[in-house]
Amino acid sequence: MSQAKDSPRKRRGAGRVTLNEVAREAGVSAISVSRYFNQPEQVSPPLRERIQAAVEALGYVPNLVAGGLASARGRIVGMVIPNISGPIFAQTIQAFSDTLSRHGYQLLLASSYFDEAQEESAVRAFLGWSPAALVVTSHFHSPGTEKMLAEADVPVVEIWDYQPARSPLQVGFLHHEVGVQAARYLLDKGHQRIAFVQNSAPGDLSALERRDGYSQALHEAGLQPWVFVPSPDAAPFEAGKQAMQALLGHEPRPQAVIFANDNLAAGALLAGQRAGLKLPEDMAIVGFGDYPFADMLIPSLTTLRPPSREIGEVAARRVLECLGAVEGEAQRLNLLGCELVVRESA
Repeated sequence: MSQAKDSPRKRRGAGRVTLNEVAREAGVSAISVSRYFNQPEQVSPPLRERIQAAVEALGYVPNLVAGGLASARGRIVGMVIPNISGPIFAQTIQAFSDTLSRHGYQLLLASSYFDEAQEESAVRAFLGWSPAALVVTSHFHSPGTEKMLAEADVPVVEIWDYQPARSPLQVGFLHHEVGVQAARYLLDKGHQRIAFVQNSAPGDLSALERRDGYSQALHEAGLQPWVFVPSPDAAPFEAGKQAMQALLGHEPRPQAVIFANDNLAAGALLAGQRAGLKLPEDMAIVGFGDYPFADMLIPSLTTLRPPSREIGEVAARRVLECLGAVEGEAQRLNLLGCELVVRESA
């Protein structure tokens, strides 16, 4: 098998990598490659490994559109979201879908649940159906996904993030700055002992960028960051409860805590009340996401509100501009902001 550096590379606009090219790269027949995708149980493990290596090296995407339709673009836009069951991405999905549908396009949705391998599988499947465009979340992707995004001959948009150096269109905000914003708010309130609680989902790397922003703000104030990592198998409310119980066991206790999301913050708030804490007098709490329940808690939750709906609307508009469905030149960089919503908890 030839080395990756000698492999033929697909260039944008030059057409997709073919099954025959994968076969040559792997040193097998085209029938074996076809069987690898359609009947993998009939391919021996060593052969599967060779073919998989060739697929990844070339960024090959199997074309699932039959016969004469293979070169035609559909009116489907694929989107991969970390979590479609939670509230934080709901407005983005709805606004994106609503905007697309007004112009005759439909949304096809997949969830990765912060797992790079699941995201890669979804991206490969979507591209195999020749979508009109592809939307992915954040800039944290596996090498295989990165290759497919770079080689895709359809518009690609990264949402809920803002990384100007990257090639895909960017629609989102700087998570690092959100962490700085939350920490400086609490510092300005006079708090010195400020903790940060990470998400219990270990693949939520954007939350780690917010943690890093928090850490930077504390270092600049001459203070030591204090990070709690919940059990990775804990549900969000339970993870927040774990965090509160652990932090209450420290002496001295933190004066304020920033949580990676509102679910964690709510679990901690309720656990703190059970422990007899007066909030925010004994401890201030700040969340992220502005979930629908945030203003219904007692005390209501101070949180950072991401531009969820605006992200969906802007991303859909940029996709439609790329496709020529609406007038305008698609702006590659779209920096949006998060709003600090001050309520009773901090």
